[in-house]
Amino acid sequence: MGQLLDRYGLEVIPTKSPRTQEGNQLAVKKLRAVFGALPLASIKPQMVYQYVDRRSVKTTSEAGRVTGGRISAHREVEVLSHAFTKAVQWGYIDRHPFKAEVRLEGEKPRTRYIQDWELVEALALPASRKKGSIEMIRAYMRTKLLTGLRRGDLLRLTMANLLEDGIHVTPSKTASTTGKRLIIEWSDDLRAAIDAAKAARPVLSPYLFCNRRGECYVNAEGFANGWDSLWQRFMARVLAETKLEVKFTEHDLRAKCASDANSLEHARALLAHADGRTTERIYRRKPERVKPLR
Repeated sequence: MGQLLDRYGLEVIPTKSPRTQEGNQLAVKKLRAVFGALPLASIKPQMVYQYVDRRSVKTTSEAGRVTGGRISAHREVEVLSHAFTKAVQWGYIDRHPFKAEVRLEGEKPRTRYIQDWELVEALALPASRKKGSIEMIRAYMRTKLLTGLRRGDLLRLTMANLLEDGIHVTPSKTASTTGKRLIIEWSDDLRAAIDAAKAARPVLSPYLFCNRRGECYVNAEGFANGWDSLWQRFMARVLAETKLEVKFTEHDLRAKCASDANSLEHARALLAHADGRTTERIYRRKPERVKPLR
């Protein structure tokens, strides 16, 4: 088992995004500690359930770090399952030992739906400057609500993505797999949001959203710490200075875009999901209206 995990770490993990690589490497370390010395053929579905039960119990180390938890355990099992899929491909074993046989209780999807009045309150937050953080976040929110783009894809937009027929973007989730591209067609509202983003930049830059040095907020490892700090300060002001009592996340904005789309198919296309079931289960959060029987 250790040999499989080592090969997975060398050949598969490097093909993933930097942020995913970090999580997968930690998962392999945890899995190796438990399964590393076992023969591949000895892994049974019951062992996977036992692993999840034990890893789901949170513990605190001497350094004060909390480890474990059901979500972490599920992510580690996903890595283990993918490693066994590769084991079949590489000829180590003939069949996956627990594919379609282990059904873990999934995490409940987030249900926060941002009401229109909440957006009005957040977008009306006073700004002390015509350029910079508040105006940039306003333009970012409007663009995200209209396009449904993920944070990384939106923050990486450059002037070269803004063409005559629309915003051309290859979502990061599909860049290394299907390579599927999106062209988000212009509307008056979208043009206005993009113009506001350009005007809010602190300096001229090839990036639509940039820091004071004109650099992209997303670094080479896929982290956007500077942007995260801006967002946290913005949301703290929203809760302190408006009628909002419950904060919302950037992911909730993406979900509102999907929820407010006219149809599930439109929402799926905007979010660049291959399967509409993901869109329906996680992102379509608006209550469904039904008519009573007559």
